[in-house]
Amino acid sequence: MQKHTIRKSSAVLLAVLLAGCLMACGKKSTNTDAGMEAIGAQNYDQALTCFDKAILEGEDLQLAYRGQGLAYMGQTDYESAIESFDRALQNGGMFVSDREVDINYYLATAQYKNGQLSDAIQTLDAVAGVRKGQDMVYYLRGSIKMENGDYDGAVKDLDEALSKSKNSIPMTIRVYEAFADNGHEREGQSYLSSAIENRLDAMTDYEKGVVYYYSKDYENARNFLELAKSGAKETGSDTLLMLGKTYEQLGDSNYAASLYEKYLADNDADPVIYNQLGLCKLETEDYEAALTAINSGLSITENNSVTQELRFNQIVAYEHLGNFKKAAALMNSYLDSYPDDSAAIRENEFLKTR
Repeated sequence: MQKHTIRKSSAVLLAVLLAGCLMACGKKSTNTDAGMEAIGAQNYDQALTCFDKAILEGEDLQLAYRGQGLAYMGQTDYESAIESFDRALQNGGMFVSDREVDINYYLATAQYKNGQLSDAIQTLDAVAGVRKGQDMVYYLRGSIKMENGDYDGAVKDLDEALSKSKNSIPMTIRVYEAFADNGHEREGQSYLSSAIENRLDAMTDYEKGVVYYYSKDYENARNFLELAKSGAKETGSDTLLMLGKTYEQLGDSNYAASLYEKYLADNDADPVIYNQLGLCKLETEDYEAALTAINSGLSITENNSVTQELRFNQIVAYEHLGNFKKAAALMNSYLDSYPDDSAAIRENEFLKTR
């Protein structure tokens, strides 16, 4: 059997019928509210029906078109999303508000996802002109410039993002990833090294652990994350997740899994933790347990940021269990939702041979 790609957690977005939507719309104060709730549950067809109804009934058109754009993004229909966000901006007021800035962020994201990198940069240029203090404007624009081959422009924007964030650790990690994801790992590591050399004393134990993790110094990462865990009254999911991932990198997937299982036993269900637990079980070849964890994560529909990763890893688990018919059916559904996923397309070619 081939070595399958396993989808790591990160972030992304994703159908019911008209009757279900109309029932939901009737329960909320507005159709737009119902549409946003449907997006939270990743019921994008339902959301679109609600937003169509909101537009027909003359609700706040800017909010309705904004929501419509988000639903289209969830369906990876970026052309339609761009059109909706443009309409949302056309229905704004005379002056640029925070809402318009927010819509421009989404517009730039849709343009980027649609391969329109130059258009996305221009959209962010306009946002930077009216909201100069926002670090995320410069981070997003810098990341897109990096991918578009404008290395010098990217460095300038990413340095500006870091400066405007007051050298925050989350932004430092984002900047590192922008470099690393585009073939400049060594340059990205310099930002992490600078943080360790110049700002270590000002960091929390958690932040130290995170910086060391991305620096690939997993021993120090473990030590500081253990300190963060022992020093906290309650261990948050972020600390537990990073500590577990560190133990995975140190080759102890069994202990990492035990950390995730303890967290899930003591806290509310967390789809991100379920996904990581599933990955550990896949790594240790306990495929039934992996599938159980993944299915538990998929059962959480509200604000689930890792649905795409969970669905992909579910397919991998069924493949390892030898249930290729089920895996193929799930893959067909997956590709309907995420048609531009190159890893899934490659995996589908393997499934066709079984």
